[in-house]
Amino acid sequence: MVVLMSMLCDPAIGQDKRAQYPSFLSNSYIGLQIGYIDYRFSNSQIQTSFTAASIRVPHLAVRVLLLGHDFNKYLSVQLSYMRPVQWVDYQNVNGDQSGHSVWMNVAGLTARSHLPLTRMLSIYGEGGLGIITRKGFEIDQKSVMTDANYGSLLLGGGLQYRVAGNWDLVMGATTSPENKGAHQPGTTFVSGGFHYNMHPLPPSQVERNSDTGQLFPKNTVQIGYSTDALGYSVNDFVSKGAVPIFWNADVRVAKGLSASFRHNVFHTRRIFALDLGIGVSSWKSKKDGAEFFTASAFPVLQFTALRTKPADLYFDYSLAGPSFISRTTIDDDQTGKRFTFQDFLAAGALFGHQKRLNLEIRIGHFSNGNLFPRNAGVTVPLTLSAGYVF
Repeated sequence: MVVLMSMLCDPAIGQDKRAQYPSFLSNSYIGLQIGYIDYRFSNSQIQTSFTAASIRVPHLAVRVLLLGHDFNKYLSVQLSYMRPVQWVDYQNVNGDQSGHSVWMNVAGLTARSHLPLTRMLSIYGEGGLGIITRKGFEIDQKSVMTDANYGSLLLGGGLQYRVAGNWDLVMGATTSPENKGAHQPGTTFVSGGFHYNMHPLPPSQVERNSDTGQLFPKNTVQIGYSTDALGYSVNDFVSKGAVPIFWNADVRVAKGLSASFRHNVFHTRRIFALDLGIGVSSWKSKKDGAEFFTASAFPVLQFTALRTKPADLYFDYSLAGPSFISRTTIDDDQTGKRFTFQDFLAAGALFGHQKRLNLEIRIGHFSNGNLFPRNAGVTVPLTLSAGYVF
């Protein structure tokens, strides 16, 4: 939180230089890899008094590079998250004719060393910390597979090819060793994907983006009220449809109050803006009326869809905002630890004299991203926010 506040108050960011990447993003990258995951789950992972008739192990998996940074052409560091598309499934355990999902993911903080082979092609090695999380299962309140959550060595290597100025293709493998104490098999992920590199923009592009004549608010304060009066149909629509684009959760909020502050750190010529924000909220759950609060720091990706004289209309998407949650059990559901993440989807408008007034409607979600075995999550229903821009 202190780091975020120092960035918000940095004079260099406060100047009219938001058309250039801020220093903490310059020479950074994001990425996505898709490939084959191999972990040999078997009956040796469950208690000796239980036996599964069959074990289904899907092999399609993804690894998201949440943020990486190149210190130079030889060394970088990156934060990643890897999980299978479908969970391992233990079927017909002791003849119960049921399936039992075992979800697992790997969060990584690793350093990468690059060795250029040609101007376009390099070989890399990767090593660092992996956080392995596995959620087991019970039958008739008896533990069949225990949960696991531990730190491990994460190693990898591969090839990286520069396609264009901002795009790289990557092929490689990542592995973490077996942990006998947790009865966790070793994991190997072979994949291909891409990196998008945020190199400093050339002066000509910065000048074009600066001389846009469009409003990108520097600062926004908002007060919001959440209510389940209209139900959770919007949350369900975007999380349970054919192509889910958001998350649902077991705990549902009945009502809440929130306050937030956002600062714009980057924008393009007309459409895209990146904000950083902080916020606090108080909530009351739907089932048992449990009261709890959250405090968050978060990024916001904003897309201005329509600009007119009366109003500018936009869409917001925020994900993985690190947050504190005051309860770890809500409505008898275990949400994990007090560390969690905030996500939200929103649509809003800027209007009024010089477009300093703001109205917004959003839905929200809190969960720990499966960093911990217990992750019931919190669904926030429709929230109406009013704000002021300066």
